[in-house]
Amino acid sequence: MLKLTKFVVLLLLAVSFQSSSGCKRVEESNKFANTDISVKLKRSGKLQYELVKGSNILHTVTFDNFNTNNDLIMTSKGTIQISDGKETIEFELVTSDSTVTHIRVIRENLPNNGEPKDCFDLDMASTHWYGGPEDRYQYYPVERLTFENYSYVTKEDHNAGVAERYWLNSNGVFIFVETETPLFINQNAPGYENKLCLSARNSLPYNSRATGRSFVYHIGVADNAKTAHMHAVETLLGHPTSYPDERMVKYPIWSTWALYKADINDQIVRDFGDAILKYGFENSQLEIDDDWEDCYGALTFRKSKFPNIKQLTDDLKAKGFRVTLWIHPFINKNCEPTYSDALNKGYLVLDHKGNPDTQWWNSKTGEAAYVDFTKTEVQEWFKKRLQRLQTEDGIDSFKFDAGETSWVPSDPVLSGDEHMSPHQITEQYVRTVGSFGPMVEVRSGQGTQDMAIFVRMIDKDSEWSWNNGLLTLITTLLQLNMNGYPFVLPDMIGGNGYNNKPPTKELFIRWLQANVFMPSLQFSFVPWTFDEETIEISKKFTKLHADYTPQIMDRFKLAASTGEPVNPPLWWVDPEDKTAQGICDQFLLGDSIIAAPIIRENETKRDIYLPKGTWKDGNSDTVHTGPIWIMDYPAPLDTLPYFIKQA
Repeated sequence: MLKLTKFVVLLLLAVSFQSSSGCKRVEESNKFANTDISVKLKRSGKLQYELVKGSNILHTVTFDNFNTNNDLIMTSKGTIQISDGKETIEFELVTSDSTVTHIRVIRENLPNNGEPKDCFDLDMASTHWYGGPEDRYQYYPVERLTFENYSYVTKEDHNAGVAERYWLNSNGVFIFVETETPLFINQNAPGYENKLCLSARNSLPYNSRATGRSFVYHIGVADNAKTAHMHAVETLLGHPTSYPDERMVKYPIWSTWALYKADINDQIVRDFGDAILKYGFENSQLEIDDDWEDCYGALTFRKSKFPNIKQLTDDLKAKGFRVTLWIHPFINKNCEPTYSDALNKGYLVLDHKGNPDTQWWNSKTGEAAYVDFTKTEVQEWFKKRLQRLQTEDGIDSFKFDAGETSWVPSDPVLSGDEHMSPHQITEQYVRTVGSFGPMVEVRSGQGTQDMAIFVRMIDKDSEWSWNNGLLTLITTLLQLNMNGYPFVLPDMIGGNGYNNKPPTKELFIRWLQANVFMPSLQFSFVPWTFDEETIEISKKFTKLHADYTPQIMDRFKLAASTGEPVNPPLWWVDPEDKTAQGICDQFLLGDSIIAAPIIRENETKRDIYLPKGTWKDGNSDTVHTGPIWIMDYPAPLDTLPYFIKQA
C-alpha cells in the first residue's frame, strides 16, 4: 500500500512538473526577447490581453469582437502574434526601460466588412483621463465625455478643430492611434459605459475605397502621467521647432469680429483703432475680420467698403498698429472669375463623381467649394495670392479660419496616401498657411504640433456654462496643451456674442482675468462699452499679463526645446497628487504660477488648491505650503487669485 502511495505521489509530481514546464514554455513564448515584458491572454468573458512587466500587470485591454482559442506565438522578427484564422493581431515592443514600457498593437490588411474594436476601462471611480478631441462641452478631465460611433477627424461637429488621437490617464498610461487607421470611438456610449473603445471601420468620412486597411495603436505605461506624456511627445506627438511672435504675447490682439461682425468698412476700422489708442490700451495688431472681400474666395478688397486699403494700412501703421486679416479656405460659386478659374485648373476638392459642391457658414448648401491644399501647385497658388495682400495692400499677417475635414465634399478625392483621407486636408492647409511666419493663427490641427504658430480655440459663446462658455476656456487650454499644442490663442475676451447676446460686464472682466496667464489676450468687445471701472480693471490685467511676458516666453522656448506644455494642468507639479489630478478650474503657467480665476457667475470667492511646494499669494504676499486647500479665497470683481512658487 505504501509503495502504491509513493507511486501515485511520484506520478502526480511528474504530471505537475510537465504541466508547470508546459506553462513555462507558453509564458516564455509570450515574452519579448531579452526583456521582462510579456503579453498574456485572459479568457474569462470577452478575450483580453494583459501587458505584463515581470509579475506586474501594467494594463489590460478587452477585444470587443475578436475571439479565438489559439495561443500567442513568437514570430521570427521578435513580435508576438495571435490569429483567429481571418485576422492577425501583432504586438511589437517599441521601448522598455526603467521609465516607460511602450508597445505597438498592429492589425493590417483588414477585411472590408470587419470592424475590430478594442476597449479600455476608464475606471472613472479612481482614474482621470486627459487629451482626446477638442469639444464644445469640454469637460476636463475627459472621462465624463460621451461619444457614440464618433468618427475621429477634425470637424465642425463638436467644435473638433483639433482631434489628435491621443489619451493619457492619471496612472501613467497613454494611448495613441496612428493616423492611417479609420478610427471611430465609443466613450460612455450605450453598451460601453465607463469604457473608451477604439475601432477601425471601412466607411465615410474615411476613404472606403482604400485597400489594405489597418488598425494600429500604441500603449505606453510609465510611473506617472508626466513621464508617460513626455515620452509620447518625444516619440509620437512631436513638439514645436520654434515659437510665435512675442508682441502677440505681450500686447492684446484687437479683432473687428465679435463687436462688428460683418458690418465693417474703412471708417469703422479707423474708428476702432482710434478708440483703442484714445482709451490708453496697447496693441500687438488690429485684425480685420469677416466681409472685406469682393466675394468669398476672391482675396481682393471690396472697394465699396475699403476704397484704398493701402492707405488704411499705412495710416494704421503710422499709429503703431500692425494689420492682420481674416482668411478662409473656401470659394463661393458666385465669386467669379475666381471660382471658375480654380475649378478649371483642378484647384478645388472634388468628390468621386467630380462634384466640388460643399457648404460653409457663409454659403448655402452646395454653393461653395474647398480649396484643395493636398496639391502642391494649389498651395503655391494660394500662397502667392496671400503674398499679394502683403506686398500690395500692406497686410502684415493672417488669421486662418476653418481647416476641418468636414467642410470638404462627402467622399472626397484627395492627393497623397489614400489611407490618410481626409486627414491630409487639415494638415496640408495648416502647413501651407503656417509658412507665413510667427504671427499666424489657425484654429485646426492634425499632426502639426511642430509648427511655431498660435492655435486658436474655436469660437466661444458669451456664456458661463459648460456649453462652450467661460468654464471651457480653461479646459480647452488644457486639452490643447496635453495634445502637444502649447501655443494656445484663447478666443475673444467675453466670447463672440452670438444670438444677440453680448457679454455682461461681469462676464467680460472674469473672462479677461482667466486669460491673464494664458499665452495671449484677444479683444473684440471693448472695455469702454461698459464703464470707467471696466476700463481701469482691464488696464490692470492687460498690464499684469504684459508683466509676465518674460515667463510666458521662457515657457515658449522650453516647449520648442523639449515639448513641455506652456499651460499644463495642476498635477504637472506633482503627478502623484490625487486631488490635483481632478481639478479643472485652475491651471499652471509653466511649473511656477497657479491661476485660479473666478469662472462662475455672481461669485466673489472660491476654494483654491495648492499642490506641494511653497506658494506666495500674488495679491497679498502671504506664503502657503502645499498641499493645502485655501477655502473661500476672497475675489471681488477686480481680483484674480494667483500664486507664485517660491524657490
